[in-house]
Amino acid sequence: MSRPSRPWLRRAGWALAVLALAVLYWLLPIHGQVAIAPGGVWKEPWPRWRISPADGRGGPITVQVSDVVGWPYVLATVDGQPVTVQWRRGSTPGLYTWAFVLPALTDDAPVEVAFYHSCNTGCQRRASFVLGAEGALDGALPPSPATGEPTKLCAVEANPARAWHGRSGWEVTLTYAWLADQPYWGIDDLAWRVQQATAQGLRVLVRVDYDQGQSLPPAGDQRALALYLDYLRRLARDQRLAGVYGYVLGNGFNELGSNSLDPERPVTPAWYARLFNGYGAPAAQGDNAVQVMRAENPQVRLLVGPVRPWVNDQNGELPAAIDAPWLNYMHSLAAALDAGAQSKQAAGYALAAPDGFALHAPGRVGELGAAEPQSDQRRPEWNGAQAGFRVYRDWLEIINAFPSTRGLPAYITSTNTFVAAEGVTPADNYPAGWLSAALDEINAEPQVQALCWFLDQDRSGDARWDDFSLTVQPGRMAEAAAEFDALLQAAQGTER
Repeated sequence: MSRPSRPWLRRAGWALAVLALAVLYWLLPIHGQVAIAPGGVWKEPWPRWRISPADGRGGPITVQVSDVVGWPYVLATVDGQPVTVQWRRGSTPGLYTWAFVLPALTDDAPVEVAFYHSCNTGCQRRASFVLGAEGALDGALPPSPATGEPTKLCAVEANPARAWHGRSGWEVTLTYAWLADQPYWGIDDLAWRVQQATAQGLRVLVRVDYDQGQSLPPAGDQRALALYLDYLRRLARDQRLAGVYGYVLGNGFNELGSNSLDPERPVTPAWYARLFNGYGAPAAQGDNAVQVMRAENPQVRLLVGPVRPWVNDQNGELPAAIDAPWLNYMHSLAAALDAGAQSKQAAGYALAAPDGFALHAPGRVGELGAAEPQSDQRRPEWNGAQAGFRVYRDWLEIINAFPSTRGLPAYITSTNTFVAAEGVTPADNYPAGWLSAALDEINAEPQVQALCWFLDQDRSGDARWDDFSLTVQPGRMAEAAAEFDALLQAAQGTER
């Protein structure tokens, strides 16, 4: 949700706001106290801030922060968006100063300025202040809670300009461990996207892949595993990401296309469970995602990444009730995760079960049209496996077959009307009413928490996904986009 506008503040002027700060003292959220003095200077104790021009009018606005600690790997943000910081050599021994520039302030909304350190291992907030918030230096603006009417509707890479019409929906976004410090796919731009989404009241699921074309570290590659776990640790530690609802580890790792860097060592069910909760390793060994991330943030949610349906690239050692390669893979994976969790618990460690499962559930429209999501499409040649949207039921049956995963929430993190074997995109085959029918189906299933359309807007600039985009809207995607918006505007309480 957007922050409230305060027209009176602009009328009163920035000078009045800064002057009011001179008489107050506030406790910073992490370190010490800061005192305010006229002239745009925040005095001891540390850190000390200086703003120029002092009244905060016009732009650009230069901010200096000085401290008695030479913090490494510093970062500044303005309402969550990273800005460039420069170290300035000073003449006072033992004093360290950094400077950065704020963009021109264009409205009456309060602006949070934050300073972080140790960002190479996960940014830690040293101090922050708010310009324009009723003349107060408050340390930080409170996070925007997801207070709107809940909806299971979700968008992958949601357009930040999308109107959610007061609904508390979901977003899925992506980051790569190998590109941790690169533009867009790295941690800084990820934190900015998360801030934008949570400000709209969205619950954010972050998918963490190893590298482009390689969803997770190749099986048995300990160096790649260490790099991936280091990035997970950094994500869990980074205080800018406190608003993340949950982390999805990997995606479609049962297909060879998601193992392209080392196709001879694809991610097997056993290797996935080893990475996730230490399955197959000594119980005292902590190099797995659950223990690494929860050591930094005990509240973090870890979701098992989605298995790709209708893929024969890998099978599973433990056949599912319905014998099909993708279901056997999922069944073997859930069994290994359950065994890993129980092994940890028996050894006296905290339960290492997942917090939920991410699922792929594409529609297979054919002649069914908009009725497809509510229709069984069991294929005899697949021993009765579902061939369309209701594959989510096959996934749930497997999840609910094991003690430590039974009843866990599931999130459909990717759905649309594209089936790779047919090669027809939603821009050409979307039938009006399909998304409404899919949402009705999922609203009737309490175990499934989210229904995410892939995708809204590819902000990385990859035009390959335009035919799927709710923002670009080619062909029949205009109908899908209008339907998505209409579902958000539906009267509260109408979702079943």
